Amino acid sequence: MRRLCKRAGDAYLKGMKLIVPRPEGLYCEAGDFYIDPWRPALRAIITHGHADHARYGSQAYLCHADSVAILRRRLGGIDVQGVAYGEVVERDGVRVSLHPAGHILGSAQVRVEHKGEVWVASGDYKIEPDGTCAAFEPVRCHGFITESTFGLPIYRWRPQAEVAAEINAWWRGNAEAGRASVVHAYALGKAQRVLTLLDPEIGPIVAHGAVEPMNEIYRARGVALPQTASPAGMAKAALARALVLAPPSAAASPWMRRFPDYADAFASGWMQVRGQRRRRGVDRGFVLSDHADWGGLLSAIAATGASRVLVTHGSAATLARYLGEKGLSADVVHAEYGDEDLGEVA
Repeated sequence: MRRLCKRAGDAYLKGMKLIVPRPEGLYCEAGDFYIDPWRPALRAIITHGHADHARYGSQAYLCHADSVAILRRRLGGIDVQGVAYGEVVERDGVRVSLHPAGHILGSAQVRVEHKGEVWVASGDYKIEPDGTCAAFEPVRCHGFITESTFGLPIYRWRPQAEVAAEINAWWRGNAEAGRASVVHAYALGKAQRVLTLLDPEIGPIVAHGAVEPMNEIYRARGVALPQTASPAGMAKAALARALVLAPPSAAASPWMRRFPDYADAFASGWMQVRGQRRRRGVDRGFVLSDHADWGGLLSAIAATGASRVLVTHGSAATLARYLGEKGLSADVVHAEYGDEDLGEVA
């Protein structure tokens, strides 16, 4: 894999050079800025607020307006500028604009234009609209940098409405049996998406202390979420009917002791793979991802019209090989982004 990444990087550097990989991250030399740098940089353009894409230490940050509060909560008193989707920021002749990625609140693709050449760095994205953030919009470009978290043909998501029906039926059955229903979901993005799928008529909804601050940010930005409560002081009868949203890290924590009888589940695209539920040690797995599945990746790439594609984190080699077989110029570029697990760090 390391040799493949090096060959891809060498080939890339001999071609278009608007965005190039450097040790600090994806770099635009003409505009002197980085996109989602994984090491401190002078200027950082951030696609979204998950911990593997928005890191501390850069001098100045640019992101979508909906991401500002998320970045400040996670990174503290940083110098951050928020812009609207489609708003153009120009630096040294380079035109930069952000466009919806459909991943989480404020998530954006970064469009970079210089001397007639256009590249788009997608960050993380998904195709199916979910109501918690602006829906993905393809952006025409010459070169497209895509994620590949679920870049294997086995990953094909069912419609969100079907998953919502599954979650609510499971919750209703537990409530009727006097058990709380604990759904482990990443505190930023996934938890809020699950919230919008729930039927509050079944029972109260409880939010972990890592989830509720993100709920507040979503509500402040105009996203309608059902009412949530803290378990502190709730009657046992109410807790026994509750749907509890908690980050994966809470699974083995003392916080769970306040629910003496509960069934638990994990909401993630990883639940598509047999054995993942057992590895997580939960009763149920709900296949719900904020990343594009195999078909979504292919349709997004095709919609850009890009003749050159760079593939980062995930099953990058598989996706790049497939695109190459279909006639595109596709290479793997190393990027220090993680999987969904980092999404709960908020």
